[in-house]
Amino acid sequence: MDALKYFTRFGSSEFAVREFLRDDTHCALAIMETWSTDSDEAVRRLASEGSRPRLPWSFRLGDIEGDPSLAAPILDSLSADPSAYVRKSVANHLNDVTKMHAAWVLERVGQWDGDNHHTRWIVRHGLRTLVKQGNMQALAILGAGGAPEIVLEAFSVTPQRIVIGDTITLSCKLSSAVKAAQRLVVDYRIRYVKRSGATAARVFKLKELTLEPCQHISLSHTQHIRDFTTRTHYAGRHVVELIVNGDVVANSFFHLV
Repeated sequence: MDALKYFTRFGSSEFAVREFLRDDTHCALAIMETWSTDSDEAVRRLASEGSRPRLPWSFRLGDIEGDPSLAAPILDSLSADPSAYVRKSVANHLNDVTKMHAAWVLERVGQWDGDNHHTRWIVRHGLRTLVKQGNMQALAILGAGGAPEIVLEAFSVTPQRIVIGDTITLSCKLSSAVKAAQRLVVDYRIRYVKRSGATAARVFKLKELTLEPCQHISLSHTQHIRDFTTRTHYAGRHVVELIVNGDVVANSFFHLV
């Protein structure tokens, strides 16, 4: 592990260190906790990234997956890290855990310093899956727990008839309906048509904003519709929903031919 700590500066030892975590979780975590206070950001990042319970392209760490508190001292130590490289890893670690122990993550981040802008960044990105699911406690932590009090003046998806390789544009206009500022998390969900004709939904981030009293705001976003190794598109009517603070406030569609 001393060698991995050295070599991680020149690449990343996140995959190799997992062998030690699998064979002797508690001993390995004790060493990695000391890494979380190292002066080198690559070493601090290894403490968080290497202990992620569901690191992509690697095996799962069953002990940490079952009990995320085992790695909690590492996350706490890095909860306000000045390095964006480290903060992204901590957020991804948290996001992994939300898929198994959402309540634990929400309680943990609630104990962190919400006034620190580094911490707020980690929490916002670490709760992204819960926010996409409309989890009200996660939205409340981000200051957007209340039902949106808005007037939706327009929502459109253009063009509404496309082929693979085309780009769609989502546009909407929001107006405040109250005499107080409100925090809004605006997302959109595409219900992709599957080969069987059923649909599979995926939520995308659009905008986080503070809507001032009597304010009007226009939002626009473009998305390229093309196949990936992880997603194949099929012909049909794809519904697009606009979501504000977890509530579906409008819907439209595009037709893929």
